[in-house]
Amino acid sequence: MAAHSPSSPSPPRSVVATRPVKRSFTLSGHRTSISLESAFWDALRDAAAIEGVSLAVLVGRIDRQRGDAGLSGAVRVWVLDYYRTKVITPAA
Repeated sequence: MAAHSPSSPSPPRSVVATRPVKRSFTLSGHRTSISLESAFWDALRDAAAIEGVSLAVLVGRIDRQRGDAGLSGAVRVWVLDYYRTKVITPAA
C-alpha cells in the first residue's frame, strides 16, 4: 500500500457495516424520513460541506431529481455518483 503524502487526500475511513439510522426532513412542506447506514450519512454530510449547503438543502435537491425511486435509495445512488464523478482521485 502506498503511503499518503501531505498533499494527497486523506486515506479512506474504515467502513464498517452498520444498521441504518433514520433521520427526518421536511421536503416541499412534507415530513419524511430517510434510513441510511452511517457511512452514507458521513459521505452525504461531507458532500454538503463541499457544496456549501446544508444537509437538508442537499437532500431536497436529491428529492427533486429522484423520479420514481425511493428517497433512501436515491440518496445512496447520488452519494456513489458524487464521489465517482465529482471527487478527483490521484492516479495509482
